[in-house]
Amino acid sequence: LTAAEQDVHALEYASNELLAHQDFMLTAAEQDAHALEYASRELLADQDFMFAAVRQNGSALAYASSELRANRNVVFAAVENLGSALQYASKELRAEHQVVLAAAQQDV
Repeated sequence: LTAAEQDVHALEYASNELLAHQDFMLTAAEQDAHALEYASRELLADQDFMFAAVRQNGSALAYASSELRANRNVVFAAVENLGSALQYASKELRAEHQVVLAAAQQDV
């Protein structure tokens, strides 16, 4: 992971196995949420994985599948970490009072 810690774009050359490995990708995303740009589609659609990712870095929501961007629990965890993650939530959740309030309180 050392190369990925220095330059997230090094993940472009990582094996598919590593890019689908939950622990590896969570560690990379903790350093830089942009690491998820290289994660497998399966991980980006995995609710447990994305919940963990957004809890440690709300920006990770930008890489979640559209289904998870509409998942209240995942979005709520993201905006509690980083209020501006609200921009990546589904239109419906961006209109939900509790979600928007949580985002606003985080950025205060």
